[in-house]
Amino acid sequence: MQPGKLWGMRRLADASGLFRMLAVDQRPPIKRLIAERRNQDSAPYGDVCNVKALLVDELSKYASAALLDPHYAYPASIGLLSPAKGLLLTLEDSVFEETPGGRLSSEIDQWSVEKIKRLGGDAVKVLAWYRPDAQPAVLAHQQGFVRRIGEACRRFDIPYVLELLVYPLPGEAELMADYVEDPDKRVEHVIESVETFAAAEFGVDLFKLECPFPASTVPKRSNDNGSFQAGFDHLSRAANRPWVMLSAGATPDAFRRVLEYAYVAGASGYLAGRAIWWDAFQAFPDLDDMRHRLATESAPYMQELNRLTEVMATPWTGSSGMLGRTDLDVDGAEFRAAYPGMEAEWDTLQ
Repeated sequence: MQPGKLWGMRRLADASGLFRMLAVDQRPPIKRLIAERRNQDSAPYGDVCNVKALLVDELSKYASAALLDPHYAYPASIGLLSPAKGLLLTLEDSVFEETPGGRLSSEIDQWSVEKIKRLGGDAVKVLAWYRPDAQPAVLAHQQGFVRRIGEACRRFDIPYVLELLVYPLPGEAELMADYVEDPDKRVEHVIESVETFAAAEFGVDLFKLECPFPASTVPKRSNDNGSFQAGFDHLSRAANRPWVMLSAGATPDAFRRVLEYAYVAGASGYLAGRAIWWDAFQAFPDLDDMRHRLATESAPYMQELNRLTEVMATPWTGSSGMLGRTDLDVDGAEFRAAYPGMEAEWDTLQ
C-alpha cells in the first residue's frame, strides 16, 4: 500500500483498526432547518458554523475521526478537533445537476485533493450519486468524476473514501435537493453500484456504503429469515475492501439494527452523522439546549454504537481484499530513493 494511504487509514481508525467516524459535512439539511427556524430564505453563515462547531466540540471525543466540509465545519471547528483524531475532508459539491437521464456530481469549486493533502487531511471523502440504469452519458460522467479524484488521491498519496448513493430517477419519486433515502430503492442497484467502483481503476481505499434495503424495513436480526443478511453479505463481497456504514438519516434505532447486519457481513465501522445528532439539532436556535441534548442523548447513543463496533466489527486490516495490502509498496533500503515526490507519477509503484 502507498505509504501515505497506509498512514491515513491508520489515522482514521482506532488502535484496534475500527472506524468510529463522525460526519459533520452535511450542508443542505442543516442549512434548510436553520433557514426555516430563522424565517429566512437562506441560512446565515454564522449559524451554520456555530452548529457544526457545537457538534464537533461535543461528539468528536467519542470518534476515531471526523468528517468536515471546507465551507463551514473546517473553518469553524478545526481548533476544537483533537489532533489525536483523524481528519477527513469532503470534496463533492452538495449541489448536483439533475438531468432527465440522472444526476451529475462535481467537485466543490476552488477545492481539491491537493488542498486537502496540503492542510494535513488524512483522507478525501467523495459522494457520488449512482444508478446503474441511468443514461449512458450520465454513467460515463459519474465514472469519470470518481476516476479523476481517485487518480489525484493516488498522486498525492492520500486515502480515498467513496460514498455511493442510489437515487430515484426523474418520474420515480419526488426529487429532493439532498439525500432522503429512496423507500423504493432496489438492493441490486446498490450492489451493482459498488461492484462498478470496486474496480482498481477507481482507486477506492474505503467504501462508505448505504444500507442495501430501506433502513426502516430492516428487522432485528433475530427476526430475519436470512434474506436481509444475505443482502449485506453480497454488499461486502462486492466491496472487496474495507467498508463502513453510513446512516443516511435513518432513525437511531434503525441505524443500530443496520449496523448489526453490516458487522456480521464484515464492515469495519461507521461514518455517520444524522442518526447520531439530528434529534439534538432540533433544539436550534437554542444552542444551550442543543448542547445539553448532544451530551445527554447523542453522546450515549454514540457510545452505544462504539460498544457494538468493538464487539462485532472487523478491523480494516483483516477486511476482505486486504491480504498483503497493509505493507508498504516499497520498503527497506530502497524506500527513500523509490518513494516519489508529489510532482512525480506513481507508475513505478503500481
